[in-house]
Amino acid sequence: MAYKNYKTIETPKGKVFVTDQGTAVLEWNTNFQPKWQRRYTLSQKFVDSEVLARCEHYIPLRTGMLIKSGILGTDVGSGEVKWIAPYAKAQYYRPRKNPSQTGPLRGPYWFERMKQTHINSILAGAKKLAGAG
Repeated sequence: MAYKNYKTIETPKGKVFVTDQGTAVLEWNTNFQPKWQRRYTLSQKFVDSEVLARCEHYIPLRTGMLIKSGILGTDVGSGEVKWIAPYAKAQYYRPRKNPSQTGPLRGPYWFERMKQTHINSILAGAKKLAGAG
């Protein structure tokens, strides 16, 4: 039986083909992991940076230290955004009695509220950088 007529199946990860002896062979693309890992890392850095930047308008503001604690507490690209000020948790979960005088968006649950408005644009940017859109 001639196997030369079998088609090769190719993907970005590699290809599968049949040899003249009838053996199926899987050949990995050695450039796949470095190429895609670079894209995913860039995409994660984008997401982390966008979360910090877009949350800034929602974070309670008195001195600006809570906003700066997010910048200091986050290793951009790690996938974890942290506000490390000692009072960050209280500010995040405590309901406001009076509206903020520094902006109508500022208050508790800033990350959740920011996501409601900006999640689609953040994901679109991440997909574009990852090569998926």
